Amino acid sequence: MRTQGDATAKAVMGNVGKDCFYGVSHPLMRGPTPVLRLDVPCAAAAEVWVKRDDLSAPLYGGNKVRKLEHILSEASRLGKTRLVTIGAVGSHHVLATTLFGRAAGFDVDAVLVAQPRSEHVVIDIRATLNAGAQVRSSGSWAAVPWHVMRAMTREAYFIPPGGSNVAGALGYVGAVRELAVQVRAGELPEPDVIFVALGSGGTAAGIAVGLEIEQLKSRLVAVCVADPAWATAAGARLLVRQTAKAAGLTSPTFALSHRLRVDASFLGRGYGYATPESTVAIAEAARHGLTLEDTYTGKTFAAALAHARTEGGQCVLYWNTLSSASFEPLLQGAPTEAELPPSIKRLLV
Repeated sequence: MRTQGDATAKAVMGNVGKDCFYGVSHPLMRGPTPVLRLDVPCAAAAEVWVKRDDLSAPLYGGNKVRKLEHILSEASRLGKTRLVTIGAVGSHHVLATTLFGRAAGFDVDAVLVAQPRSEHVVIDIRATLNAGAQVRSSGSWAAVPWHVMRAMTREAYFIPPGGSNVAGALGYVGAVRELAVQVRAGELPEPDVIFVALGSGGTAAGIAVGLEIEQLKSRLVAVCVADPAWATAAGARLLVRQTAKAAGLTSPTFALSHRLRVDASFLGRGYGYATPESTVAIAEAARHGLTLEDTYTGKTFAAALAHARTEGGQCVLYWNTLSSASFEPLLQGAPTEAELPPSIKRLLV
């Protein structure tokens, strides 16, 4: 798997390094991700667009690619050789960190916690193990710090859940710069509102800061997909302030109060559980060739559709954060669900 990852990493093109706030030594992006107008039933004159970060890299796309360009570069600058991170058993972040981290020469340790079982979750953990992650199962989130402390050594670089530290968030400051270029080139109208999933907070924080830097009029709605919602929102707002400072903004309070609104009304039962709205949104997305899931993207697209159907005359941008790359090469030689270690099976609740 390391050989396949190395070959793919050399094949993809990076274009963000020259525009970021510090040098990127591990470019992963293959180019600006496209924007597309969706013909969805909504209020008169409202437009729904999608920013397709699902196409961010051919090996494995989604929002983690932009974050990991900066995170892996920081880890290399610090002389680290191992990555230690955290996630649910079906974490896209853990999978992406393993794929790109291993391709860049890092060893990857992951502390995993339970998540509602779905076919998508099972595929993710099978691919993660196949990519070479060393995993530690935690019986609860409360026990995670103990497992992380055991994994941390002098050569290890710690990556928080979702890759949501300042380095990772800066990847999405650069993403807004990319969006601004597309707006100014006439590829899409300037969005009135942008919808993005809010889990660990790095993507939303980076977008909020990027909007302020680029002076786009867009408001950001971060759709909460993890509970407790108040803690998720507080973490995102703290990361906005930290990222704004790192990006050189002198008015992070403005970015916080005017750029980011957290919407927890689409969370439903909680993290990983489908809602009636997300099920409908996933079906609508499929009609346009987009593959979404119940944990993050289905709920976020549902929120974007609900807004478009009630707010006529607006340009609504849904920022798609789920990889659309094929899992077939990632599952070649992977363990079946029946072959998963008992400690992993216990996390599929």
